[in-house]
Amino acid sequence: MRAVAAETSEQSASARREALKEVFAQARNCTRCAELAATRTNVVFGAGNADAELMFIGEAPGASEDEQGVPFVGRAGKLLEKLLEEIDIERKDVFIANTLKCRPPGNRDPLPVELDNCHEYLLRQVELIQPTVICTLGNFSTKLLRGDPTGITRLHGQPEVLVLGRRAVRLYPIYHPAAALYTPSMLETLREDFARLPGLLAEGAPEQPQEIPEPAAAEPAPTAEIESALTAESEADQLGLF
Repeated sequence: MRAVAAETSEQSASARREALKEVFAQARNCTRCAELAATRTNVVFGAGNADAELMFIGEAPGASEDEQGVPFVGRAGKLLEKLLEEIDIERKDVFIANTLKCRPPGNRDPLPVELDNCHEYLLRQVELIQPTVICTLGNFSTKLLRGDPTGITRLHGQPEVLVLGRRAVRLYPIYHPAAALYTPSMLETLREDFARLPGLLAEGAPEQPQEIPEPAAAEPAPTAEIESALTAESEADQLGLF
């Protein structure tokens, strides 16, 4: 029975990974936001372990991320990796994404309509990756996912159970690593909040909703587009991601 259960679990993980690739293909060809589609270099879908228990969600890609097609590749990403190492977690074991998959021109704040257009991709990521804990990095993603204007200063380090789309998770707001790059005194606060992550993960996933409505399906990408996206993606080292 154990062997059968393990096989079933692996098949489920494999199916979720393939579905995640299809969502990536749809996002890669997305033109819902005309300005972002016209100015981006790459869609920055996300990177990491497709079965990660821990997921990080930032605001939007910056210039380096737009160029490479991978999230958190600059100084803030290096600090994130260091903070993870300090609690014996490697970057390859987590999944990192943003509220927006495209860089806003000039690194401006995302527009409400852009967040609405992109939100479905993020919810599908959460549904398919099935994380136990989601860390929102900074004010922007924390307010968006909580649907509340309370700022990160009041909320950081305070976990709560929240339903995102079809998945109940332990939401854990923390400061964006970039905050410590500009204000070095913030580094100790970040370390303290990161130190709570292993215990939070050990609590396991919260109880899942019993009645789960079917989400609105994204328009499926043609098979040729999916195959093309998966092939081209290797150039940006994105789908080796998950």
